[in-house]
Amino acid sequence: MNKKMLEFIRNKAIHFILLMLAVAIFSFILLEMSPIDPVNAYLKEASVTAAQRAMLEQYWGVGQPLTTKIFNWLSMVLTGNLGVSLIYRVPVVEVIGQKFMASLVLLAVSWIISGIIGIVLGILAGKNKDSWIDRAVKTYCYILQSAPSFWIGMLLIIIFAVQLGWFPVGLGVPISTLNSNATIWQWLSCMVLPALTLSLVGVAPIALYTRNELVDVLSSDYVLFAKARGEKGWNLIERQTLRNILLPAITLQFLSFSELFGGAVLVEQVFSYPGLGQTAVQAGLQSDVPLLLAIVLISAVFVFAGNLIADILYYFVDPRIKENEQIDK
Repeated sequence: MNKKMLEFIRNKAIHFILLMLAVAIFSFILLEMSPIDPVNAYLKEASVTAAQRAMLEQYWGVGQPLTTKIFNWLSMVLTGNLGVSLIYRVPVVEVIGQKFMASLVLLAVSWIISGIIGIVLGILAGKNKDSWIDRAVKTYCYILQSAPSFWIGMLLIIIFAVQLGWFPVGLGVPISTLNSNATIWQWLSCMVLPALTLSLVGVAPIALYTRNELVDVLSSDYVLFAKARGEKGWNLIERQTLRNILLPAITLQFLSFSELFGGAVLVEQVFSYPGLGQTAVQAGLQSDVPLLLAIVLISAVFVFAGNLIADILYYFVDPRIKENEQIDK
C-alpha cells in the first residue's frame, strides 16, 4: 500500500467521522426543537401514574440541558445502542436490520437499471445530436424530471396493477402470505413496480448529463482528428469518447445515492413497500424519535458510500491518475 493510498484512507476516514458527527448533532437539535414529545409518543393514550411518568421523563432526558442530551445520545450511538423504537417497541437496531435488506435490494436494482438505461439513452442522444432520437430522449427526460416519483408510482399502479392486473398493487409479499412462506417469484413480482418507478425517476439526469458530455467530446480536436482518419460510428464512440464520458457519468450516478434514497421514501409509501423509506415516514408521523434519528444516520452513510465508491472508481476509469502517481515516483 503506497503513501497516496494511505493518505486517501486517512482523509476519507476523517471526513466520514466529521460527517456523521455533524449529521448526528444537527438532526438531534432539529428534532429537539420540534414539538415532538417522546414521553407522550411512547405512552400514546395509556394512563400512568405521576411516578411512572417521572421515570419516563428521566429516561428521555426531559428537562436536561441540550448539550447533556446530545452527549448521552452520542455515547449510546458509539456503543451501538440506538434506543428503542416507540412504534415497534423493540430496539431500533432490530427494526433497521429487518427493513434494511428490503430497501437495499430495491435501491440496488433501481440504481443499476437507471444507470444503464441513462447512459445508453445519453449516448444515443449525443451521437445523433439534433435528430429525432435526440429530441425524443430529451423530451422523455424533461417529462420525467418534472413528474414527481409518487405520481409516476400511482400511474404505474393504475396501468399495470389495476387495469392489466400484471403485478400486485403493493406490499413486499402478496396479501395473506408470510415473508417466510413467500416464493422468490412472489417477492420479485411485488418489487417490479417500485423498482421501475425509482428507475424511471433516476434515468433523466444521467441521460441528459451523458448526452451533453458526449456532444462536447465529439466536438473536441482529437475526435475531429480521429474522424479525419476515417473513424466513425460506434467504433469512434467506443475508442475515442467512451472513457471520457464514463467518468462524469459514474460520478453523477454514485452522487445520486441521496436522491435515490429520498425518492425511495415516497415510492415505498405509495406501494406500501416494507423498507426504510416507509419506516421513515411512519417514524416521522408517529413521533418515533430514536428510529427517525437512526434512519437519518443510515441515509448519511448511503451518501458517503456513494461518494467514496465514485472516488475509488476514478482510479480505474481515469488513466491520468495513474500517470500522475508514476510521475511522482
